[in-house]
Amino acid sequence: MGLLAREMERSGLTTVSLALVKEVAEAARAPRMLYLHWPFGHALGEPGKPEQQRAVLHDMLSMARRAPRPGLVVQLPYRWRRETYPPVTDWQADSEAFTAALRAAERASEPRS
Repeated sequence: MGLLAREMERSGLTTVSLALVKEVAEAARAPRMLYLHWPFGHALGEPGKPEQQRAVLHDMLSMARRAPRPGLVVQLPYRWRRETYPPVTDWQADSEAFTAALRAAERASEPRS
């Protein structure tokens, strides 16, 4: 997945990948990667939960707009079957969940002194 995403990016297309295994997400080295600790086969969420699925899509669009550097893996904060998801009302605005997760990922990747 990472190799394909890197090739697509080279031709000018922005990509965002979803991963369900953190080690795979990090090893894939895709230009933009969101990690969710959810069951296999459910990267966008539970069946019949459109608010949850829209939240993940909103996060993906936010990542496409805001990823500060290639290779960053952002772990979304959602817990399987333990969250409520408000409706997405503004697809142009960045997702609050993604923005907080991006800050955490950037802090974690800063060199320690």
